[in-house]
Amino acid sequence: MARYDAPSRGGGKQNTFFGGAAILAVGILVVKLIGMFYKIPLTNIIGEQGTADFNNAYYIYSVLLTISTAGLPVAVSKLVSEANALGRRNQVKRTFQLSLLLFLGLGLISFLAMYFKADALAGMMNDDKAAAGIRALAPAVICVGCLAALRGYSQGHNDMAPTSISQIIEALCKLIVGLALARWLIKAGHGADVAAAGAITGVTVGTMVALVYMVLNYTFRGHRSDRLSQDIPDDSRTILMDILRIAIPITLSSSMVGIVTVIDSSLVQGQIQRTLLEDPESWKLYTGFVDFTALEEALSAWTASLPAGASATMAALTAQIEQAAPPEAALALKEAVQSVSRTLYGNYSGALNIYNLPTSLMAAVTAAVIPAVSGALARRDRRGAAKVAGSAMRISALVAFPMGVGLFVLGTPIIRLLFTKLNADLAGPLLSTLGLATVFVCMMLVCNSILQAHGFVSLPVLVMIGGGALKIFTNYNLVGRSSVGIYGAPTGNILCFGLCLALDLFLITRVIPNRPPLLPVFLKPLAASVLMGGAAWAVYGLAAKVLSRVPEGETAAVLSRTGNALATLLAIGVAAAVYGALILALRAISRDDLALMPKGDKIAKLLRL
Repeated sequence: MARYDAPSRGGGKQNTFFGGAAILAVGILVVKLIGMFYKIPLTNIIGEQGTADFNNAYYIYSVLLTISTAGLPVAVSKLVSEANALGRRNQVKRTFQLSLLLFLGLGLISFLAMYFKADALAGMMNDDKAAAGIRALAPAVICVGCLAALRGYSQGHNDMAPTSISQIIEALCKLIVGLALARWLIKAGHGADVAAAGAITGVTVGTMVALVYMVLNYTFRGHRSDRLSQDIPDDSRTILMDILRIAIPITLSSSMVGIVTVIDSSLVQGQIQRTLLEDPESWKLYTGFVDFTALEEALSAWTASLPAGASATMAALTAQIEQAAPPEAALALKEAVQSVSRTLYGNYSGALNIYNLPTSLMAAVTAAVIPAVSGALARRDRRGAAKVAGSAMRISALVAFPMGVGLFVLGTPIIRLLFTKLNADLAGPLLSTLGLATVFVCMMLVCNSILQAHGFVSLPVLVMIGGGALKIFTNYNLVGRSSVGIYGAPTGNILCFGLCLALDLFLITRVIPNRPPLLPVFLKPLAASVLMGGAAWAVYGLAAKVLSRVPEGETAAVLSRTGNALATLLAIGVAAAVYGALILALRAISRDDLALMPKGDKIAKLLRL
C-alpha cells in the first residue's frame, strides 16, 4: 500500500507522494486520457442529439454500476488482505468465491432492469431515444461485477498491476470499437441514437475483453498458493456480513454523485421541454441554434386537437401519451419537443465532456492521498500526515485554478476548436460557466479524500447530499425560466460544488489536527491564474483579429476554423508560460511539495527551489 515516510531523525530521504499507489494512479491517468480521446471525436461523429442520447444512457449505467460494484471491491480487497496476512489461504478463496456470487447476483439484477426496462428508464430521463443505448450497456453491468471481484482479489494480494492493465484494456477497446461502430452506423445512414448505441457497445466489448484478461490472470497466477493452506474458513454468512458491513457505507457514498447526476439530468431536460411547450416566447433564447419549424407545426396541430378551454401544458400532453391509444398529434409533439431538447442538452453534454477532464486528472491525486495520509496516521505521524495533506491541496490548487480560469476565458474558442458538430455560440458560454465550477469540484475531491483518510468517511457523503440538493433546487428553478433556460444548468454546478468545498474546508479546520494553512493554498494559485487568464484573453483576442482577415466564400469558413485553432493554441501556450513564470516568481510550490512526487528532487534542482 502507499505510504508517506516522514524524514527520519538522521535526515533519511522521503518516500514519494504516490508511493505504492503509483501503479493505480498512473493507470487511472492513462484511462482518463484515453477517455478524452474517445469522447471528443465521438461527439463530432454522433452530433448534438447523439451526445445527449449517449450521456443519458451512460448516466443510468453509472448509477446501477456504482450500486453494484462501488463498495464491494474495497471490501473484498480489505478482507483478502487481512486473511492473506494471517496465512489463511482458504479464507481468501472462500471470500473471493462468495464475493463473485454476490457480484453476479447484483449484476444480473441490474442487467434485467436495464435490458427489459430500457424504455421506462429512457422515459425517466425524458429522452426516449436513449433506450437503445441503455440496452447496449446492459451486459456490461454483469461483466464489470465480475471484474470488480477479480480486481478486489488482486488488490488484496497487494498486486495493483492487473487492475491498471485491465482498466487500460477496457478503455482502449471502448475507444477503438466504440468509435468504429459509431462512424460505420452514421455512414450507413442510421440515426444519431443508433450511432450512440453503437458507441456504447464499445463499452460493453471493453468490459468483456478486460474480464477475459483478469480471468486468465487469476487462472495462471491468482490462486496457486490457496492449495497450500489447511486453515478452516469462516462460515459463508459471517463472510457475507463482513463484506456488506464494509461495502454498504462506501456504496452509499460513491453512488450519491451518480444519483444526483441522473436526477439533475432528467430534471433539466424535463424543464427545458416543459418551457418549450408552455412558453413559445422561450424559443427566442435559442434563435440561431435550433430550427423550430417541426416543433411549431406539431404544437399547432396538437393545440387545435385539444378540447375547448383546455390548457396546452406538459401535464396535458403527458396524460394523453399515457393513454392506451395516444393521439397521433400528441406523439408527434412529444417527438418534436424531445428533438429540440436533445439538441440543446447535447451541446451542454459536449461542454460537460471538457469540464470533466480536469476532475478526471484529479483521480491520480485522490488515489494516492488516502493511503499516504492513512499510512502516516497509522505510524502516529500527525505532522507527516498534515504535510502530505497540505501538499496534496497545494498541488491540486496549482492544477485546478489555471484549468478553471482557462475554460472560463476560452470556453467558446475551445468548443470551436474541438467540436465541429456542436454550436460553439451555445456550448461555449456553457463551458465558460462550468469552468468556474471546475475549481470547486477539483478541490472538493481532494478535501473529501483527506477527510476519508482521517477516518471521517460519512462526512463527505453528508456534504454531497447537501450540495446535490442545492444543485437540483437551483436547476429546477433556473432552467424553468424562459429567460434563462439551458444557460441555468451550469449555475447549479457552481453552487453545488462551491457549497461542498466550503463545508469540506470548514470540517477540515474543525476535525483534523495539524491541519494545513488554507490561505497559502489558494491565494498564490488564484493570483497567478487570474493574471494568466487575462493574458490568454488578450492574446486570443489579438490573434483572432489578425487571423480572421480572410477572403469571403467557402475558403473563409475553413480559414476561420484554422484561425481560431491557431489563436486558441497560441493563447494556451502563452498562458502556460505566464502561469509557470508566476508560480516560480510567487514561490507557490515548495521543495517539500516536489519531494513528495516522483523525481521531485531533480525537478526542484532544475527550478532552483
